[in-house]
Amino acid sequence: MLASAPNWAEIVTAIATAVGALGLVSTIGAVIFAAQQVREARHTRQAGMAADFLRRWDEQDLVETRRLISEFETPQALSAAFERFIASNSANAYVLYRELDYFEQLAALERVGAFSFELIRLLLGRRLIERWEMWLPSIDMLGHDTYPLFEALVQRMRRALA
Repeated sequence: MLASAPNWAEIVTAIATAVGALGLVSTIGAVIFAAQQVREARHTRQAGMAADFLRRWDEQDLVETRRLISEFETPQALSAAFERFIASNSANAYVLYRELDYFEQLAALERVGAFSFELIRLLLGRRLIERWEMWLPSIDMLGHDTYPLFEALVQRMRRALA
């Protein structure tokens, strides 16, 4: 039995199906390309934000804070002085709060995905834990739940470095 030649309706249907399939493949390709562009833009934004945030560590305000903290030999000495500074509403209390707030903000940015934990691990790692330990008596004095994101970040860091 011989097949009959396709009529014009079948030809138009075949062409439309081929064009539709080509359009679908093109759309899928465009979606993949757009997703890659969004991912690259997010990485670029994160890198810029990380550079700006980490640069703050070496700016005058946080250098002043670290210099003040270095005057105390133990975490307990820091806590006692911090408590006195707070009680007398000393400017030094606000200078010391800078570092605690810095680490809480860093932890918040990591929590919402604006900062990579791996980047924090590479750049701060053990130093983050050491700073937490220096601050722990002061945080306890303030109320242990005062800097919960900083604490959670330190706990994750401890696990990552174990």
